[in-house]
Amino acid sequence: MKQDKLFSIEKETVADFSFDEAVADVFPDMLRRSIPGYETIIAMLGVLARCYAQDNTRVYDLGCSLGAATLSVHRQTRELSLQHICVDNSSAMIRRCESKLKRHMPAASIELICGDIQNIQIENASVVLLNFTLQFLPQTTRLALLKNIYKGLRSGGVLILSEKLMCDDDKVNQLFIDWHHEFKRANGYSDLEISQKRAAIENVLIPDTLNTHKKRLSDAGFSQTHQWFQALNFSSLIALKT
Repeated sequence: MKQDKLFSIEKETVADFSFDEAVADVFPDMLRRSIPGYETIIAMLGVLARCYAQDNTRVYDLGCSLGAATLSVHRQTRELSLQHICVDNSSAMIRRCESKLKRHMPAASIELICGDIQNIQIENASVVLLNFTLQFLPQTTRLALLKNIYKGLRSGGVLILSEKLMCDDDKVNQLFIDWHHEFKRANGYSDLEISQKRAAIENVLIPDTLNTHKKRLSDAGFSQTHQWFQALNFSSLIALKT
């Protein structure tokens, strides 16, 4: 695992964060050191998918990055006939994802798409994954995506949505931000790295509150939404289509 040192040298101007070759090269380390509970979330995606995946259906991983979520689902659903649709708009991520999944899932049915998840037609899905992806879309387009997902899910299917959260109360929100920065320091990031990464991502990653997520999922048609995980200001929800 290559160590993330992308923001270790002071920059005159910090460009907006993008999922380019440099990020893809260190992405596993970046996630592990930046998102509390990330390994737990990935492992549980497979466990939860096992509860709802239906034979002869599709599993969509929207914003698949390097394919960790898809691999987790596959490990728990090998006995089912599933088609895995992995979508990401980063060609650097898709190339690495394809190599990884072919190596670890050689007999699985996999389709990789380099494109905008907002343009993907969801069909015959029993499980859809949005793992720290929705937060990078314009807020005005998020409901439309969720409606598209809901429409393409079979009855009994689920959407599993993991996101960074914003708190309703400004003081509480800042407290969680401070704790998150302390988590990063404990994982070896310097104050310079933390500061420059925050500057790079603050106009790119726009978080919502938990209540906003729940209301939006309800507006999209989901009958039940349950928050099954939270660590600091990072959370995962499961939304069911009855």
